[in-house]
Amino acid sequence: MIVDVFSWFEHLSKAWGDYRMKMRVSAVQYHLHTIKSFEEFAAQCEHYVKTAQEYGSEFVLFPEFFTTQLLSIGSEQETSLTISELPGFTEQYLDLFQALAINTGMHIIGGTHVISRNNKLYNVAHLFYPNGRIEEQAKLHITPTEVDEWNMSAGDDFRIFDTDKGRIALLTCYDIEFPEIVRMAKAKGADVIFCPSCTDDRHGFHRVRYTSHARAIENQVYVVLTGTVGSLPTVDFMRANFGQAAIITPNDIPFPPKGLMAEGELNDDMIVTADLDLNLLYEVRARGSVTTWRDRRTDLYTDWEKEAERI
Repeated sequence: MIVDVFSWFEHLSKAWGDYRMKMRVSAVQYHLHTIKSFEEFAAQCEHYVKTAQEYGSEFVLFPEFFTTQLLSIGSEQETSLTISELPGFTEQYLDLFQALAINTGMHIIGGTHVISRNNKLYNVAHLFYPNGRIEEQAKLHITPTEVDEWNMSAGDDFRIFDTDKGRIALLTCYDIEFPEIVRMAKAKGADVIFCPSCTDDRHGFHRVRYTSHARAIENQVYVVLTGTVGSLPTVDFMRANFGQAAIITPNDIPFPPKGLMAEGELNDDMIVTADLDLNLLYEVRARGSVTTWRDRRTDLYTDWEKEAERI
């Protein structure tokens, strides 16, 4: 039986040849440290983006809350800035990453940035297209710390995004711990989930990491995950960070046995890069060792494909 499966995959590989859809992705383990100006922040971001460009990446992912580094600049009165002041950097942030995406020809998932709308704060992931287009996805599930300490509000709209390389979704940190939302993403056609995260200890880190593997197995999708490293001694709730980038696959024969295509070194300043072959997803969904997406018992629980058609 194993020989038959391998033969089948080999046959499909020859048949598809150059028609395979691949995307090269990079995930940034962003090093948080105290800075003195927006220009320092911009130079650090440009460094990561240009490094990913040198690797030939088409997508680059930054982590959640990495723009809190801007709060370490402080005020003109040399007092600490608070989370409610972070939206004041929004225009500069958008201009910076829009220019980086245009100049490099890459899709950049600019981590998350806190924005203010109708007197509410939202933790929002931004997707910057090479043509200058900017899209948003607010974090949908808000942690107790975000609510209690930062008065953050949850987004109420979920979208997926078309690119010239495939359909993707942006789910931030805590979002990946909820299986329903990733089911919805797959039902809407997403093959790659980009997950910017920010965790301050081993417990939080492993919650996000383990559930990312579960979502990849359940839905037979790729998950590109990264987090912040380093520390911001003057920024509340950003004094400790525990992070590692990982590019996660389903667990089946065409993929690495541990479902892990690449990962960074824990808590180091670095970039992780790998190629995602989307056709391998289509192969295992059709005739893999297990077919977890196809074998859903939609007679017993929600059929998200039908729900997606109605949305």
